[in-house]
Amino acid sequence: MPLTSSAIQQVVTEKAKTIDELAKMYDVSSCKECHREIYEQWERSIHARSLIGTGRTMGTFKRSLSTLKNVFVHSGVKDIKDIKKEHLMPCFKCHLPQIKDADDKVARQLAKAFEEGDKATLSKVSINCLVCHSQKAIIHQWQDGVPQPGVIYGRKNGSHPDKRLNTLKESPILTKAVSCGQCHGTGPNLEFPQPTQCATAYGSYLHSYIPAGGAETCQDCHMKKTGKGHLMPAYRDAYMQKEAVDIKIGALGYKFLPERDNAVPTAVLTLRITNNAGHRIPDG
Repeated sequence: MPLTSSAIQQVVTEKAKTIDELAKMYDVSSCKECHREIYEQWERSIHARSLIGTGRTMGTFKRSLSTLKNVFVHSGVKDIKDIKKEHLMPCFKCHLPQIKDADDKVARQLAKAFEEGDKATLSKVSINCLVCHSQKAIIHQWQDGVPQPGVIYGRKNGSHPDKRLNTLKESPILTKAVSCGQCHGTGPNLEFPQPTQCATAYGSYLHSYIPAGGAETCQDCHMKKTGKGHLMPAYRDAYMQKEAVDIKIGALGYKFLPERDNAVPTAVLTLRITNNAGHRIPDG
């Protein structure tokens, strides 16, 4: 499935040749002027460090590069200089979709940063306001069209006080679970030369939670109930842990008599874990 166009991408005439150029192209610092609380929530989120993550994300990228060079003999990659965007797309499809507005040099720069553990460089680009409120704001493009130049998408229509994005339009999917499902439900990624299974939470949500009578969206649980909005806490958040799982432990103590006059203190423990989340656990 090809990545969609966005309000920024449609006015881009040249591909970014450096990470800094790509970061400038997708700069969202001006959003803070009017949306300070939301911006500060996002700054502390995992989305804001999508190439670094909780630590394991960066490690997974590094292992993927090693696999490209040493295991996937038909990838054409023997060294960093051989890296192209296509080699990173199974991951960048979700972790950095704006890479489509960069050339292969940026892919190589990012690959080098992964190998060197260069967090400062990797933190320059991430999942930000423009990814969700522009590039990913429309899914059904034959029905709803494509994201328009100069438009930022939200929950209503109107003007928007920004030089680049001066129009606000309602997104048909931004408040629905399918919006999150674009990245948190990617399945086996069969469109790539080397398919890889990744996050499947949205599939679990559709096939298990909804048929069982569930009616809440990803946004209900991860944004509204927590009161943390665009921080979008997940399994590392204490509140989310408490809400997602019930744990009940029962114990029965007794004495085991393997032979006369030899009582061995013993216990039987019963552990019951109930998943209250809207999808399987663990998943992402």
